[in-house]
Amino acid sequence: MKRKYGLVGYPLGHSFSRSFFQQKFEDEHINATYENFEIQDISCLRQLISDNHELCGLNVTIPHKTTVIPLLDELHPLAREIGAVNVIKITRQGDKIFLKGFNSDIIGFTNSIAPLLDDHMTKALILGTGGASKAIHAGLKALHITPTFVSRQKRGDILSYEDLSPDLIDNHKIIVNTTPLGMFPHIDQSPNIPYTALSPEHLCYDVIYNPETTLFLQKAARLGCKIKNGIEMLHLQALAAWKIWNE
Repeated sequence: MKRKYGLVGYPLGHSFSRSFFQQKFEDEHINATYENFEIQDISCLRQLISDNHELCGLNVTIPHKTTVIPLLDELHPLAREIGAVNVIKITRQGDKIFLKGFNSDIIGFTNSIAPLLDDHMTKALILGTGGASKAIHAGLKALHITPTFVSRQKRGDILSYEDLSPDLIDNHKIIVNTTPLGMFPHIDQSPNIPYTALSPEHLCYDVIYNPETTLFLQKAARLGCKIKNGIEMLHLQALAAWKIWNE
């Protein structure tokens, strides 16, 4: 039987997963297909799985990474800690369907950023508080870096963009953009931070990969910062998902 895998999210125009896995299946002669399931209402997930009997695993992307959790039978501890799921393993026993949620974003992120870290990089700012930011937060903590969220509104321990003084930027040598600002086609946008406070001691990381160099990364590079986009994170999290589905 030809196995089937897929991606659920809405919209899916920007997704790389289908082409990545189709190429992998072709290169490695794997008898499988990968489909995009563009669904606006995640509550239809179990019906989707019931209707696709060959479906063995799913990737999950925005806006469903958190709203999918109540529909699952079990959560991997790391996914529970992060509060977001981007991989679902599907197990079938007769008519029964068992769904377990995982988060491979943290694997992709930590393995991607680790080679760029220096000893003086002990604090990080995470721009945005959406689904992707949760895995980034957990990944930074796993790397013994103290992360702080930045959002449009200050609340609790979350800073607002107005709080980002030059001194605060200087005190946080890692800045990770998890917002959609700068993503194609809105390539003229960037997070509102005091860029002139950046220096060659900073590392600026953008989870966006289209365009390859966002305006956020362009501004950082002009000031001598190390920069990295999210394409390697995507590749590594996809490979981690494949491992989860086949364990």
